[in-house]
Amino acid sequence: MADITYNQQQPESIVSLKRNPSRPREIFNKVMTVLSGACIGITLIPLFAVLIYVFIKGSSRLNLDLFTKLPPAAGQTSGGIGNAILGTIMVVAIASLIAVPFGVLAAVYLSEFSDEETARPIRFATNVLSGVPSIIAGVFAYSLLVLSMGKFSAFAGGVALSVLMLPTIIRTTDEALQIVPRDIRWASVGVGASNYQTVLQIVLPAALPGIITGITLAIARAAGETAPLLFTVVYSNNWPRGPFAPTVPSLAYLVYEFARSFDIVLQEFAWAGSLVLVLLVLITSILSRWATSQKQF
Repeated sequence: MADITYNQQQPESIVSLKRNPSRPREIFNKVMTVLSGACIGITLIPLFAVLIYVFIKGSSRLNLDLFTKLPPAAGQTSGGIGNAILGTIMVVAIASLIAVPFGVLAAVYLSEFSDEETARPIRFATNVLSGVPSIIAGVFAYSLLVLSMGKFSAFAGGVALSVLMLPTIIRTTDEALQIVPRDIRWASVGVGASNYQTVLQIVLPAALPGIITGITLAIARAAGETAPLLFTVVYSNNWPRGPFAPTVPSLAYLVYEFARSFDIVLQEFAWAGSLVLVLLVLITSILSRWATSQKQF
């Protein structure tokens, strides 16, 4: 009976461990929690402010004609930006076809097959490349392709954008591969799989969500770049004619050209182009998240 009574009583050591709201540590925790929440809210304010403002300014031209017609000529009030949407998709597709394979393969080599002495300078060079201004990529593509080919082209624009996409893809893919536990690799090799089979069939599928996220971020950056296109393509209000045609419309270039105009109609289409560009990036992000959530690793 004495034992039961003793067990039902709370020892003084347990009572002393109960949280006291008036203790300085608890007060500090609450203050820092509130401060962190306030910082998050302040960080989100510019994001939502930009999105809401772009939607308000660009929604007035959001209709079917916006996606199917050419920009209005002087004196017209109706038209669209279908050519710029198609040109943006074409240039970004060319950049993705160049940057995604090379970026993923480079990250696989760094994470799976290289030693630390080789990987360290390559990772440093990748970090340096990620900080290079976008206009430098445009000058590089201009010197390498435009001057040698003797004309502007969507291909040259795609090469310039691929230079900007590469460091993002390499860094995110490298980090995604490093997150995959080493035990999985050892288990695969232990049952007789080669290093290449382990990477292709085990490691890459496990890291696929992170890889797709990095590719999405790179595509979003490329779609919104204007400076590289100033040196590689010539804007036109006509439909794009091919990857090697000198005149290639794009949304970023259209926004740049129309926003500088004193014509109110063209300024409205510039805001509409900004809204479409934001929606394209948003849709790409949603589709990538949906695609990676369909398969459990």
